[in-house]
Amino acid sequence: MSERIKIRNPFDADKNQCFGCSSTNPAGLKLTFEEEDGKLFASWEPLPHFQGYINVLHGGIIATLLDEVGAWCIYVTAGTSGVTSSLTVRYLKPVYISKGTVRIEAELILLKEKSGLYKCRLYDGDGKQCAEADIEYFLYPEKIARQRFHFPGREAFYHG
Repeated sequence: MSERIKIRNPFDADKNQCFGCSSTNPAGLKLTFEEEDGKLFASWEPLPHFQGYINVLHGGIIATLLDEVGAWCIYVTAGTSGVTSSLTVRYLKPVYISKGTVRIEAELILLKEKSGLYKCRLYDGDGKQCAEADIEYFLYPEKIARQRFHFPGREAFYHG
């Protein structure tokens, strides 16, 4: 078993206002990531202003968390960037905010020339799986990803 490697956010913090991963977006989720054995992981502390029902994490935020960890998994598994083509979320149990930190993970299931299929899962603060998603992403050739989406190359996620 290998150890988890912290994934670096190489995007310009002054320009990148991504809702999921920007450290400077005051309304954002501010996700950070780690990799182990080809899987990507994130932990996140849900706050009350992300609720739907009282003490229950909003379903749209759950979908966003799953999609964001999947998108970051593209960077390290496919070496490019992509956009979501389809997102199928299964909400298995409510995510109670009072249970604390949630854990999200993503893994590559199938990589093709122009698409990737990823399985993502979300666990509550008690470690119980509460949601999962099958996400298909359209993948750009690396040259286009660099031009259009400021993709810095796979190595930039590991080295400062």
